[in-house]
This record gives sequence, C-alpha cells and structure tokens, in this order.
Amino acid sequence: MHSHEEARQVIDELTGRIYLALRDGALDAEPVIALACLLEEADISTPATRELLERPTAHLTTADVTRLGKRLLRDVRFEPTFALKPSLWVALEQALKLVERDVRSRGITGTLRLVIPDWDDSGHAWVEFRDGYHGNGIRPAEGRDAQEALASVADAAQEVIMELLWKVWPVCSAHDLGLRAELEHKIAVWRCTGNGTHTVARVGELPPERH
Repeated sequence: MHSHEEARQVIDELTGRIYLALRDGALDAEPVIALACLLEEADISTPATRELLERPTAHLTTADVTRLGKRLLRDVRFEPTFALKPSLWVALEQALKLVERDVRSRGITGTLRLVIPDWDDSGHAWVEFRDGYHGNGIRPAEGRDAQEALASVADAAQEVIMELLWKVWPVCSAHDLGLRAELEHKIAVWRCTGNGTHTVARVGELPPERH
C-alpha cells in the first residue's frame, strides 16, 4: 500500500514513462500494468484498468498495450511536463518575446523572463518581472497552441507587472481603461471594455504609448 503522496509520485513516474515510450514507439506492458494496479489500489477503476488486470499479460498484444496505455493517460488526465516535452517551454518563451514588445512599447523597464521557481512544485511556469512573481503560474499545456500560449503569457505578465508597479497596464488610449488579453477568433489580442468592447491590437503589436 502507498500513502497518497507516494502514490502520486509513482503515478507521475509511470505516466511519464508511458508517455515517452508511446512517443518513441517502444511501450511494453510492465509500466502499463503497474499503473493499472496502482490506480485500482487508489480506488480509480476504469475499463482500461479492469481489462489490464483481468487479461493474462501473455495475451496482450503490442496493439493492446498501446491502446490501453493511451487510455490510462486519458483516465488520469495526464499532461506532459516541460521536461517531458520541451517544445511547450519553447512556445511560452517565444510568446514572452512578443509580450515584451508590448511592455517596452509603454515605456516599462525591468527584467522580464520565464522561470520555474524552486518553491513551486506544481511544475508551472511563471513570468518574473523585476525579480517578482504574482498569480497562479502557467500550465505546460498552455504551450500546445501558439496563440493560447501568447494569451496566457500576456495575462501572466500583466498580472505581475500591475502588482509590482501598482498601476494598470496596458491601458486603452481611447477610453483610459485597462486592456485584457483574450482569444478572438483564435488570435491573442488586447481587448478594451470601452464602447461595448473593442480590439485594440494583437498581442505583441501594441502601438507606442502617446504622451
């Protein structure tokens, strides 16, 4: 029997192994059966866990193992970490470069970077501004789509900048209202609530601040 914390750690290890093996086309039955046993032990019973435990291992074909491994990952709502899928981190870093254009266009200075703080065991990325953090971090899954990554990084950057500077950023020059990073027709944009809401610019393309 495992404690809750131990079980979570083993599940994370096994799901990571299964994910990498599926990616590389080299999945064998051992981690899949081990995960099924652990899930049943934790009272997480699914059609995939039951099939794995009821069928003799020798009768599982490569296709069976692949199919059931994928189902188990879905059952536990597995999401790869930045370490397992580095492209997710790359997508967020590319998004931050675009967001930084908007930050500098409004005359804001200070170091802006993407980090995973030592104190955060969730595996989320954080936008660091002037050595400070704020908010809830960014899940690795946000890096799966370039525009979703851009909207998430813009939102995180806005939150930490406003918290540390104690002022609204960015602001609509027409209505003097704060903007929000949103997806509009799957494109990350800055939106203003003035005049019934309107789009000011795409994220990364804010015009320079007027003086």
